[in-house]
Amino acid sequence: MKFPTFVILAAVPLLAQTPQAPNSQPPQQAVELDDQSPIRFDVTRVGVLFTVSDKKGRFITDLTKDEFEISENKKPQKIAEFTAESDLPLRLAILIDTSNSIRERFKFQQEAATSFIETVVRHGRDRAMLVSFDTSAELVSDLTDDTQKLSAAVRDLRPGGGTALYDAIFFACRDKLMKEQPPEKFRRAMVLLSDGEDNQSHWTRDQALEMAQKADVVIYTISTNISHIDTDGDKVLRYFAQETGGSAFFPFKASDLAQSFENIANELRHQYIALYRPEPLKADGLYHKLEIKVKNRKDLVVRARQGYYAPLLNLSPEAPAKGK
Repeated sequence: MKFPTFVILAAVPLLAQTPQAPNSQPPQQAVELDDQSPIRFDVTRVGVLFTVSDKKGRFITDLTKDEFEISENKKPQKIAEFTAESDLPLRLAILIDTSNSIRERFKFQQEAATSFIETVVRHGRDRAMLVSFDTSAELVSDLTDDTQKLSAAVRDLRPGGGTALYDAIFFACRDKLMKEQPPEKFRRAMVLLSDGEDNQSHWTRDQALEMAQKADVVIYTISTNISHIDTDGDKVLRYFAQETGGSAFFPFKASDLAQSFENIANELRHQYIALYRPEPLKADGLYHKLEIKVKNRKDLVVRARQGYYAPLLNLSPEAPAKGK
């Protein structure tokens, strides 16, 4: 069984949904965007990967299925399958801002990225990719488990140009992470190092988020803002993290990074997976809100994606889906 994505019961080939920004063309990036790759979904069960921690951020890993409740669009759902996973293989996209706006903090970003790569990526098990973005997004290193290659690619980066943050997220999710389909269960995640500002993207913030949600990518953000003043860019970074079930970190100097990276690494290794059959079942192509809670435990925090996009299929009586 592949995870995280829709669990395949009745394999139905679909094209990745990639909405265009109004009256605009896709970004002219250093990488080609391919719309023609089939994505397979199951419309009868939805899988959700999530973590649970206490108010001090300590992970809780011994909870059982009966201790959770899931609702979709505020309607309670019955959990069909439940497992606790502590060591899922990772498929990571590391996005590094190389725009002029972060020139003074660029060494800070490089230190952050290389530290994360060397700490998290395991040879033979995980694969990571590196995308830089300034005026456009560029694939610097494709998915690999070679940490030396990835770290060298980070050190070779040079800042300059505008900031196409949203285009970089959109590309990494649609053209790379969504297409990566290992035979075993796995987790897709993104680590974004930036000040959160954008002034060059063709895709919008919400279109970038939508693509991350469709690819089931959890986004972790590390701010390069060292001013101690909350900016609009910081709000953008929190937005991406919150909506996808990730976390936002705001270290003010390189020496503060160790705890942030340890938190991300721990969260990537400690998660639960719950699967349920939506009631009512709607393959309508729309966004469905999700909420997961631990019953009668207000002292615990559940971090999960806020919803999912259902595939758009004909589920009329003339052509019923398997398992319906």
